[in-house]
Amino acid sequence: MFTGIVEEIGVIQEIKRDTYSMQLTIHCKKVLEDVHKGDSIAVDGVCLTVVEFTSTFFRADVMPETFASTTLSSMKPGSHVNLERAIAANGRFGGHFVSGHVDQVGEIVSIKPASNSVYMEIRTQHELLPYIMEKGSIAIDGTSLTIFAVRDDAFTISLIPATQKDSQIGRKKVGSNVNIECDMLVKYMEQLLFKRHHVTPEGGLSIDVLSANGFLK
Repeated sequence: MFTGIVEEIGVIQEIKRDTYSMQLTIHCKKVLEDVHKGDSIAVDGVCLTVVEFTSTFFRADVMPETFASTTLSSMKPGSHVNLERAIAANGRFGGHFVSGHVDQVGEIVSIKPASNSVYMEIRTQHELLPYIMEKGSIAIDGTSLTIFAVRDDAFTISLIPATQKDSQIGRKKVGSNVNIECDMLVKYMEQLLFKRHHVTPEGGLSIDVLSANGFLK
């Protein structure tokens, strides 16, 4: 489990590729302070397992499913990535619940400066939009962010100066792809409705569905 608070920007040092998988060697420092073999580290929002490490890097395998459904397949040596260790049970919870399981890859379609912030619009596939709500939380490349607007095929986030500086999302350009993970609590609620109240997945979540099942009074 992660919180979406990026601890460090790492650098891809080496990539060993297979047809549908690969192994990443990532140069970093802070996330290695208390690392153990088998620990989980989120790499651009993707939960990976540490299989080897030294004082300056760790290695992690990327399986075919992850290779096919995240931006990791497009990484190159020298690419920068957001890193976050799994949260300790006694740690501060600064962002929101992030599992490290990417829902979709989106595309940045516009970036607009606004005073001390930057508005970034991200296009995604329509089936993900029911989980994306204004003022809700979302993880972009593993960074916990607030959604400021939603339209038919895209949503807008805002980056404060600290986020621009301390995470890789602040370095992205129009046309860049990003890993999207929706708020897992929303997805759990949907599953609860489907299984306990026999709501069909095709219908999705709506005000009528929530009201009919006692969530709105």
